[in-house]
This record gives sequence, structure tokens and C-alpha cells, in this order.
Amino acid sequence: MAIAQLSTQLRPIPATGGSFRRFTTGLPPTSFCPPTTIFKTRKNQAIPLPTNQNLKWALKLSLVEQSSPPKPTVDVEGLISFLYEDLPHLFDDQGIDRTAYDEQVKFRDPITKHDTISGYLFNISFLKVLFRPLFQLHWVKQTGPYEITTRWTMVMKFMPLPWKPELVFTGTSVMGINPNNGKFNSHLDFWDSIKNNDYFSLEGLLDVFRQLRIYKTPDLETPEYQILKRTANYEVRKYAPFIVVETNGDKLSGSTGFNDVAGYIFGKNSATEKIPMTTPVFTQTLDPQMSDVSIQIVLPMDKDLGSLPDPSQETVKLRKVEGGIAAALKFSGKPTEEIVREKEKELRSSLMRDGLKPKKGCMLARYNDPGRTWSFTMV
Repeated sequence: MAIAQLSTQLRPIPATGGSFRRFTTGLPPTSFCPPTTIFKTRKNQAIPLPTNQNLKWALKLSLVEQSSPPKPTVDVEGLISFLYEDLPHLFDDQGIDRTAYDEQVKFRDPITKHDTISGYLFNISFLKVLFRPLFQLHWVKQTGPYEITTRWTMVMKFMPLPWKPELVFTGTSVMGINPNNGKFNSHLDFWDSIKNNDYFSLEGLLDVFRQLRIYKTPDLETPEYQILKRTANYEVRKYAPFIVVETNGDKLSGSTGFNDVAGYIFGKNSATEKIPMTTPVFTQTLDPQMSDVSIQIVLPMDKDLGSLPDPSQETVKLRKVEGGIAAALKFSGKPTEEIVREKEKELRSSLMRDGLKPKKGCMLARYNDPGRTWSFTMV
């Protein structure tokens, strides 16, 4: 902006006086030479001024020479280490260290704003009572001379509703630093699930209400995973290793083979041992044509391959799934084959649009008993 203002204030240079001089070569007294013939004298040296085409560059250079930006004096690396230690306590009894923030800190997310550290801490206390949040910090890094960005996941349960729906938000927080005292003076949250992250965002409010929908998930053990990113269309999850008992199936939405794998946990094994039921039931295919399908039941996390009894049927096998990164699309209702294939294509399209490359095959996870759960509440 300052450069633009300087360029509009240039005026013809007077013929006499000052340190600027005009040289003429057979031109009328009222004429001016082209810019390349105008000189500025400095320490008895004649220095050609730039042409009009290079004038903008020269003004920029002149400003850089006259005033270089001050070097940061804030210990940003120390603040990064501090955030790695402090932010995991955001919602526990210890809480964050308020002395690291200006009293007039600016906090904004798509549906909340506060302009003091007291207001910010009140918001944290409110969320603790209403949602029981679990905050997971992924990384912290410097993104500007006086700016640090964090990436996080927050999982919350809305306690007032009988079904206690789970709300998940992932995103980044851009934290500004006051160069005068090294404290944080701003904290701006950006959610991955919406485009409009300005306050007040109706899109953000709708995202909250959408996650409050009625659904029913059995209170059973399930494979452990961490949500790394939740967009409007899918989740990116990091799964821990788990063990399955599996056999051949017929199609992704089918139940062929379920009685065989269920029989294993009900005692049809070498030790006639009954194993606790878990969720979900997986059907998986590893080829694009979905011709080779397996059906699987997840076994409890405290089991390992060495301690589990052998299946009584030759077609039933135990296998350790190594875990890793997976993308998941949630949907409700009874999963017919047509719906499953449609959702698989939808998920692949979303991933490729975002620059991710999905592997071949897919997996359907069913969390409900289809015989005793209403279709519209299934997940």
C-alpha cells in the first residue's frame, strides 16, 4: 500500500534547485528528457534513475534499504514446546496455563467468539460440562514470524440427549503471538468440515446439528482408531492393529458365512471357548469387481493369535489386521448392494477430488443387528 501511494505522488522535476538536474539535448526549454536521462547526484556521482517500467521496482528497493523489518525476539521454538505440553490439558482438571495468554486474547471459531482470556476459559468450562470433550493434538509448527499453527481432533458426546450422540471436529488453530511480551494474543479455529469458517457461520451451526441425529450403536467393544481428519463427506482414520475371525462371503451387503464366524465365538473352536461379542461385522473385498468377498467378526483387543483357540471349521480362519490409515464414509439405513456400491463410488470420488489415492477394494462395517434395529437408525 505504501508503495502505491508513493508512485502516485511523483511530480515533474523542476529545472533548477535541489539535487535533481535536467539535461536537454536540442529540446525546447519546457521539455523533459526521457526518464533514462534524468540523474540524481550523490557524493559527487551521477547515478541514472530507472525507467518508468522499472520505477516500481526501484521504489520497493528504496523502501527495503531504508527500513528492514525487525528480527523476531520471541522464543517461538519455546512456545511450540510449551503448546505440546499444555494443550493436551485443555479439558482435563489441570487445564491450560492462562498466564501464556494476553488478558485481551481474541478467540474465534465458526460459532463462538470471546475477546478475553476469562471468556475463553469460560467457554472451555461450558464445553466440559455439556460435551465431555476429548482433545487430541496432532502437531504444532511455526507458520509466521509471530504465528503458530496446531492441528487437532476433538471428540465430544452431547450428554443432554438420551442417545448421547458423538460429535467430531478436526481442524487447525492459528495462534498469534504478541511480539512485546511473547504471549498469545489471538486464537482462530478452522474446521475441516465446512468452507465458511468466519464467525458467525450458519454452515458451522448446521454441521453441529447434523451430528446430533438419532442413531443406535451397540455398546460393544470395537477396533480402536483415531480420527485424523473429518471433512463434510468422509473421515480419515488411523486404526490400531486388531484380529478377526473370517470366512468366505458372497457380496458386500450379504450375510453368507456369518453363522460360521459367529459360531467360532460362540464356542465352535478347539477349546469350546466362548468369546465376547464385538462390533462391527465387516465384509471386505480386495478387487474392483468385488468378486472375492470375506465376512469378518472382530475379536476382543485383549486377545492375540497365540492365545486364541483354533477354529473347528477349515473354512474359518484367524487373521491379524495390521491397521493403518483408512477413509470412512458414514451412512444410515439398510445397506443393500446397490447402496453399498454407490457409497463406495462416492467415497472414492471425494478422496480423489481432495488429491488422495485410495487403494483397490473396500470394506463395509455394520454396527447393528439387522433383525432388531430400525433401518433408519442403523449405522
